[in-house]
Amino acid sequence: MRLPRFAFLNHPRACLVAAVLVPLLCGLLSVMNGQDDGWDMRNYHLYNVHALLGGRIGFDLAPAGFQSYFNPTLDLPYYYLNQWLPPRAVGFVLGALHGLAFVLLYGIARQLLGSARPPRLALLLAVGGMCAPGFLSELGNTMGDNLSALPVLLSVYLVLRHGDTLIAWRGGARLTAIGAGAAMGCAAGLKLTNAVYAVALCGALLALPLVWWQRLRVAFLFGVGVLAGMALSGGWWMARMWQTFGNPVFPQFNNLFRSPLAPESGVIDIFFRPQGWMENLLWPFIFTVNTRRVSEIPLKLAVWPVLYVTLAALVLAWWWRRLRAAPVPPAVAQPPALAPRSLLLLVFIALGYLGWMRMFSIYRYLVPLELLAPLAIWLAAGYVAPRLQQLAGWALAVLALTAWPAANWGHADWADQAVSARMPAIARPADSIVFFVQPDPPSGWMATLLPPATQIIALNTGMLETPAWRARQQAAIAARPGPHYVLLSAARNDRDGTRLRKLAVAQALGLTDHAAGCDKLARLMSKVRLQVALRRLPDASCTFDLLPQHRIDLAAQDHATVAQAAERVRNYGLTLDQASCTTQPAAVGAEPRPFLWCRIATPD
Repeated sequence: MRLPRFAFLNHPRACLVAAVLVPLLCGLLSVMNGQDDGWDMRNYHLYNVHALLGGRIGFDLAPAGFQSYFNPTLDLPYYYLNQWLPPRAVGFVLGALHGLAFVLLYGIARQLLGSARPPRLALLLAVGGMCAPGFLSELGNTMGDNLSALPVLLSVYLVLRHGDTLIAWRGGARLTAIGAGAAMGCAAGLKLTNAVYAVALCGALLALPLVWWQRLRVAFLFGVGVLAGMALSGGWWMARMWQTFGNPVFPQFNNLFRSPLAPESGVIDIFFRPQGWMENLLWPFIFTVNTRRVSEIPLKLAVWPVLYVTLAALVLAWWWRRLRAAPVPPAVAQPPALAPRSLLLLVFIALGYLGWMRMFSIYRYLVPLELLAPLAIWLAAGYVAPRLQQLAGWALAVLALTAWPAANWGHADWADQAVSARMPAIARPADSIVFFVQPDPPSGWMATLLPPATQIIALNTGMLETPAWRARQQAAIAARPGPHYVLLSAARNDRDGTRLRKLAVAQALGLTDHAAGCDKLARLMSKVRLQVALRRLPDASCTFDLLPQHRIDLAAQDHATVAQAAERVRNYGLTLDQASCTTQPAAVGAEPRPFLWCRIATPD
């Protein structure tokens, strides 16, 4: 694929400029996206660090459901950055950190393409990898898949960079195998879903061109490194969970550890996994057509059928050449060969995909592989037929362009604080409990704003409660005389935020302050559907209202929410004073997220 327009990328300093510029652009894009307002952030990414630093592990009881007990190490940067920097700066730093994936992708591509290829090819393939839909959907947010992908890619880079050393088993081979494993183990310790990539790369090392016992030696040392990396990034947390709850990955895999505080189940979400042999065989085509099979948000996943078909063609080409193996005369063009390091990467991707599919099939856990997908397509196409690479190049260019605009997991407009709320006064926090009784919307972020002495107990909000867990709840309730409270998410109209943003634009243009401006707005709205209603005010100014079909009876919804909460707490021997409920303001960024504050009635 000839790209004369990109010849400037062959300049000796182009890679250095790109290594700085791309992460900076990712930081700017993160700022443009806005404040992270995703479900996971509001559930546990803020709360878990708050619990760790505030000594609340085992004191609070699952305010963020079973996610309350995920390793908080990956969330420490976000928590501390919010202590030191304004929110926009935090968003920029997170986006720039995620953008470092480009540097690793470029390094991996250079190792596989070699010096015979122009540098611009590696740069373009790295850029293509950065246009991955899952990666872009999480750019600048706290979900952790982008951040934990960095040590995964580093591990792959180390193996490829020192591949010849591993094969020859000369100086530094042991250190390379253990170091690459440690990087992968750190990723798995930070986020357990990355363990499938540790297994995949360990399996891929068995494809090295060595005798069987030498392959096992490399894979074994890699595995030792993985365990060391997991101990470094997650071992301290596992020890804490074992000490507190009797399960190092509490409450997951409790079928192995059998803590009485969690049910004897794996606590693994299998909802998204393919069903039956046909779905397993055609899974990339199925989830590309219906992205809801692997993701809660719509994503553009066409890269996976392309990769699937290209890898299938590679296997068929390899098989056909083996069947027709014969000496090739010198005058005849030699068929393309797959270098050992290229084979290692492709085997890693294939094994990683299979492990992901059978273990979770949750798309956001696939970020490391989707970042490598364009490079894998290019390598596989070159093995099938060198001329096929031109078609692959154009296909990758189309896939990169069509990835925009990218879906996301929720953002809010920026404000002076990442989260804020007006909390009612609690007379005796050391005697009080605040109960969370709603599985959704999540309230974990609200726990970070409550007085430290107040205990927080969730009642059946996502943590499957065993008799031992119920007994711990009842003991905590009995130990505190009160007053006790219930915190509930108040009803909100999601469309009202859009109305307020449109109103802010009109106000900034000075069109709502006087009759002439309001007349201009009326004429504009007769030609352009703004999805709001113009309402004139007595002082000749005007404002925007929601259209009738978009209005919601918020008071009625709040009444139903309180009634449901009263029924839930009654199952725990508590009585909700429904008349005491008041609505209080809170926000994530500039996005209003009001809450209801209710008292538990004092027994007579």
